Amino acid sequence: MDQLPFLLLMVVVFVFFIILPQQRRQKKEKKFINSLKRGDKVVTKSGIHGKVMELNDKDDSCVIETLAGKIKMEKSSLSLELSSKFLKK
Repeated sequence: MDQLPFLLLMVVVFVFFIILPQQRRQKKEKKFINSLKRGDKVVTKSGIHGKVMELNDKDDSCVIETLAGKIKMEKSSLSLELSSKFLKK
């Protein structure tokens, strides 16, 4: 019975430091993806820099123009974190 308060404390810490921040990050990422428009500069999760040329809501994809040409990819492969660092420079 002495371990019950300790286990409850561990669950509370787990929820506040792991689950809630992850949910906030997912909400920000979804908001970022839904607010994309033509001409936005983005960086993919794999590090490819480019500009949004087309958005396709039917299959959740977009066309990114890079120095090497145009690439069609999933919207979910765009990174909010990397894109925001790229835009600050």
